[in-house]
Amino acid sequence: MFDLAPVSLWIEDYSSVRALFEQWRRVGVTDVKSFLATNPDRVRQCSQRIRVLKVNRKTLTLFGARDLEHLMANLDQVLRDDTFSSHIEELAQLWDGQTSFSSHTVNYTLTGERLDIQLHGTILPGHEQNWDRVMIAIEDVTEREHTRRRLIDSESYAFGLFAHSPVSLWVEDFSGVKRLIDDVRRRGVEDFRVFTDVHEEFVPRCMGEIRVLDVNSRTLELFGAPDKDTLLRNLSSVFRDEMKPHFREQLVDLWDGKLFQQREVVNYTLDGTKLHLLLQFSVLPGRERDWSLVQVALTDITARKKAEAYLEYLGTHDVQTRAFNRSFYVDELNRLERKGLQPVSIIVADINDLRAINDKLGQVAGDALLRRAGEVFESLVEKPASIARIGGDEFAVLLPGTDAAGGEAVLHTLAELIELNNQYYPDVELSISVGLATSQPGERLEQVAKRADQNMLQVKQLYQL
Repeated sequence: MFDLAPVSLWIEDYSSVRALFEQWRRVGVTDVKSFLATNPDRVRQCSQRIRVLKVNRKTLTLFGARDLEHLMANLDQVLRDDTFSSHIEELAQLWDGQTSFSSHTVNYTLTGERLDIQLHGTILPGHEQNWDRVMIAIEDVTEREHTRRRLIDSESYAFGLFAHSPVSLWVEDFSGVKRLIDDVRRRGVEDFRVFTDVHEEFVPRCMGEIRVLDVNSRTLELFGAPDKDTLLRNLSSVFRDEMKPHFREQLVDLWDGKLFQQREVVNYTLDGTKLHLLLQFSVLPGRERDWSLVQVALTDITARKKAEAYLEYLGTHDVQTRAFNRSFYVDELNRLERKGLQPVSIIVADINDLRAINDKLGQVAGDALLRRAGEVFESLVEKPASIARIGGDEFAVLLPGTDAAGGEAVLHTLAELIELNNQYYPDVELSISVGLATSQPGERLEQVAKRADQNMLQVKQLYQL
């Protein structure tokens, strides 16, 4: 049975090891583990005192030996490197009076291949006094350990991707959200969007059911959090205001079975800075039934949104004066004609002497006068009224829902603002010629603008006299 056993078996004589232990005890050694660890030669001394008496066929096959003599002649190749620390553990167990010992260690075949082994040693019955018969059973666990190491490497790789991702990653538990949605479905609700319109409290209730399990370092950096606990304690500061309608749409998609989603959202850093983010939401594979594990990836697109907003601003505004530009003015004129408040009053204004100031004082002085005019007009009216720079020195004010009397009141305010502006800039006077016209029933606004322009030109001619 020994020779045919399916595991590697060794019969060994440990009596000389026992004698060495007794010698060490007599000189006062008490902690054999520390005693051996501080001097590797003592471990080798113990190993050299072990005599291998017999091995079975499985042992010869496992280590690639022809016979016992071949194995013993090359035992230094079998027991090396990683075996040092594990052998100390085995010896320490015997030192403490145990009649059996075990360890997880590494041996090597005679051709140099690594073997992960599980070793179990037992002093055979009747030999407890002198340890002259010890059976060692070696189980080859190389494949299992190789799989375990690969799993550890895989987990380490996955964690590295998560921890050091350049985008903000969140791992969350949405199982509470799913229970609430399933409960609504069981109640017979078919139109979830209408349900959330009627029951507005349902959306924040779902938000309260989300459990954040982990976040990566980019998340802490993005939201200005010193650590994960600080961030999780202040989630109400992060997810607020514009987040509610975004989250409602996320819930509608989940209701419709969309377990992967992508949308632009708004969050806030812990210091209140607004963040525009691209959110990618995914229920992880295997968790589709309960949504207990989802990943949320947030990419910061704040800079892109600012650039888009600035480009949009440039498309409708005059950068120098911050008024709307002529393109906006034409579009707004058409919009007001289709569905604007009636009547519409239009003021056309022209800066006096701008060319002369450019010629006399230079372009810088002329640009400064334009900016002053922009400041005046910016203070003149509020929405739905609008002001546009429609030419080099020409501005137009659109006043929807304003009759002639209202238009005259705006002209009076404009004169006061110009006078106040000149008090702040006494060196160069700001002077503006203006013309007002108010729409008549059925009149095209283009014609109203022309009348306002003609009225402005009449005023300008009087100024130039």
